[in-house]
Amino acid sequence: MTIAEIAKDFTEMLRQGDSASAAAKYNADDIVSYEAMEGPNDVCRGKEAVRQKGEWWQANNEVHGGSIDGPYVNGDQFALRFKFDITPKATGERTTIDEVGLYTVRNGKISEERFYY
Repeated sequence: MTIAEIAKDFTEMLRQGDSASAAAKYNADDIVSYEAMEGPNDVCRGKEAVRQKGEWWQANNEVHGGSIDGPYVNGDQFALRFKFDITPKATGERTTIDEVGLYTVRNGKISEERFYY
């Protein structure tokens, strides 16, 4: 598959609400994930650690709706823009998240993801 085909399929899976399957299919075993905020999940190394980060996020936030723009492809990378209306369970305060995810693909798998707020 080309980078554009991977990006399109990955994005469509996310839009359908199936982030677990998208990650299982496309994340490399040695993926590294970088968040823009400090904390226990600011850098996750490995497919299992990234999976656990996703599970933690879903368990700690109520999602009311959102959108995903893209993918925007350049070379071995693609970007997605995420907008989500959420309520963090810890605060109960409804808020909007607007972030960009930059994904690097090597050997047909996502080897790195970086999120920008």
